[in-house]
Amino acid sequence: MSKLRQQAVSAASNRKPMEVEKPRVKTSEYYGEKVFNRKAMTKYLSKETYRIISKVIDNGETIDRGIAEHVAAGMRMWALENGATHYTHWFHPLTDGTAEKHDAFVEHDGHGGLIEEFSGKLLAQQEPDASSFPSGGLRNTFEARGYSAWDPTSPAFIVEDTLCIPTIFISYTGEALDYKTPLLRAIAKINKAAVDVCHYFDEDVANVHANLGWEQEYFLVDEDLYAARPDLMLTGRTLMSHESAKNQQLEDHYFGSIPLRVQQFMKELEYESYALGIPVKTRHNEVAPNQFELAPIYEECNLAVDHNLLVMSLMDKIARKHSFRVLLHEKPFKGINGSGKHNNWSLGTDTGINLLSPGKNTKENLRFITFIVNILAAVYKNNGLLKASISSATNAHRLGANEAPPAIISVFLGTEVSEILHKFENSSIQDAIVADKKKGISLGVGQIPEIILDNTDRNRTSPFAFTGNRFEFRAVGSSANCASAMTALNAAVAEQLALFKKEVDERIASGKSKEEALYEVLKKYIKESRPICFNGNNYSEQWKEEARNRGLDCETSVPVIYDAYTSAQSIKTFAGVMSEVELHARNEVKWEMYSKKIQIESRVLGDLALNHIIPVSISYQSVLLNNIASLKTIYPDESRFTAMAGEQIRLVEKVSAHVNAINAKVHEMTDARKVANAIEGEQEKAIAYHDTITPYLDEIRHHIDKLELIVDDNMWPLPKYRELLFIR
Repeated sequence: MSKLRQQAVSAASNRKPMEVEKPRVKTSEYYGEKVFNRKAMTKYLSKETYRIISKVIDNGETIDRGIAEHVAAGMRMWALENGATHYTHWFHPLTDGTAEKHDAFVEHDGHGGLIEEFSGKLLAQQEPDASSFPSGGLRNTFEARGYSAWDPTSPAFIVEDTLCIPTIFISYTGEALDYKTPLLRAIAKINKAAVDVCHYFDEDVANVHANLGWEQEYFLVDEDLYAARPDLMLTGRTLMSHESAKNQQLEDHYFGSIPLRVQQFMKELEYESYALGIPVKTRHNEVAPNQFELAPIYEECNLAVDHNLLVMSLMDKIARKHSFRVLLHEKPFKGINGSGKHNNWSLGTDTGINLLSPGKNTKENLRFITFIVNILAAVYKNNGLLKASISSATNAHRLGANEAPPAIISVFLGTEVSEILHKFENSSIQDAIVADKKKGISLGVGQIPEIILDNTDRNRTSPFAFTGNRFEFRAVGSSANCASAMTALNAAVAEQLALFKKEVDERIASGKSKEEALYEVLKKYIKESRPICFNGNNYSEQWKEEARNRGLDCETSVPVIYDAYTSAQSIKTFAGVMSEVELHARNEVKWEMYSKKIQIESRVLGDLALNHIIPVSISYQSVLLNNIASLKTIYPDESRFTAMAGEQIRLVEKVSAHVNAINAKVHEMTDARKVANAIEGEQEKAIAYHDTITPYLDEIRHHIDKLELIVDDNMWPLPKYRELLFIR
């Protein structure tokens, strides 16, 4: 094998697990020690300041600048005592990553020296260069002003020597340039809408919070093998490589014993996560070799999104210490499972009720059915938008491949809940609504039984599945910012709940009882949203045809899928969350990001094909030709020579065919890229990249992967799957 590949394989094979010192205290004793949480606030803030900031966090009230000064003083003292020397506003630009600019806690003291200082003004607001981040045309190079503003609902934390303050990021003219701003708006919108609906059942509910529990899947690759694969380094995935003879077909990796090197990495990741107040709970081997999963206990949605982004950053840093590289690409390896980030979403009240938990009596079950049915209706009306919220150039490789759900949004409810809704829809109001002062309201749907948790099977093929007391949005990609999907989902459900209340109130105003009004509207929604419900195999070709017949969004071109953001329905859904201008700007960013990612993959594949694969293949072909020439010398008789050298000649012809095809396709791809690059409109350019360039990536790969099986293993320049995928 090539010298670089040989060195990489040798280094990976001889790597020893790094020792991680175990904490000498219980997790609960150091949990959150790097977070300016309520425990720290009670110590560093006055009682009055703490009372006010708690109300801001709990009830979404606006914070006064004067209070910000007091919070900043306490936060600075806490940060300095915990070793911080710098601070930063930590925000989520439209790059799927995070951004930060570090400033030291120093100001002139007026006597030629410095003092540690941090004011309320610096805490509350800063001014990053808005023209340097994706904005979709909202900001130009000569319009650089933008603002980051403190989000008090997500506590500040310390990483290394820097105090990180979670913030939103908006333009000078007020448009959102980040993921957090729309998410907070959507959370506020669903809070109001859900509280209004809850009042049909319980007047004591004052707040409803969206909860999120993400499941982060990822791959680990030895850093030397990673460094020997330029495609992994530059694109996050392997643009070539034939499947390993052994991959995941024995299903022996899933939930198997965690390799010691990986376990040491996981221990340190968990330790750092706990110190940052991230409640990680589950770790295990995933289905594919070298694939793993990390999952926390659920949290409030905004905080959970921040924690996921922080974990992704921690994973990368800690993996390098253990001589690994983390791969968060949705499909880094062909032929085995990709990585997702299942978003477990639910709604909870300040009275301690999970609105998606079945109840123990008629009233509680009617409330449960009310929210389930409205979520169904929201997903049905916005299935194209929800797909757009999780679509990307990278997730397109995963959706519909191996274990991942297809690029068609449907809802799995399970047999029992489906039957209950069916009975509900088909019962008469007269038989169903029975007034009884002692027993309350009886629902004539087979006398709805006490519905227990986990009364349904799991459906791994469903993109949006009910799993007992929450919905699992399984289509979200592993590298994505959860905020994109959660903003769309919360906004869609909020809009639907508001419509539901409007229709119920109209019926009540016309003289119907509350129960009759609820029942009529719910029956209507069950019937209307029936096309979104599917409990079968989402992988099947029959479902794709059935989904099309049901009128569901079956588009597979990512640049076209993004059009759902600016549909009439989506503009209505995002009212109060994102303006039409902001939606159009986000699409501009998404189209541009799509084109750039495909452009990079095309360039990398072309370079590797022309500079690595073709030269090595020709060198191997020369070896074959020398062998053929020697055989001709030994066997001058034509028939004897043909019998002895026939296979070598066929190999030479195969190599030539593949080399010629690769060379031709690379140049055709380059020409197509030049044409696409000349297109001015971002949407048209992205569509051109999808339609005319992505097909070449698969075609060129096909020929390279065939050559990998032909060319002498000792000559092949890049680590193969059998070397990349099995941690020793």
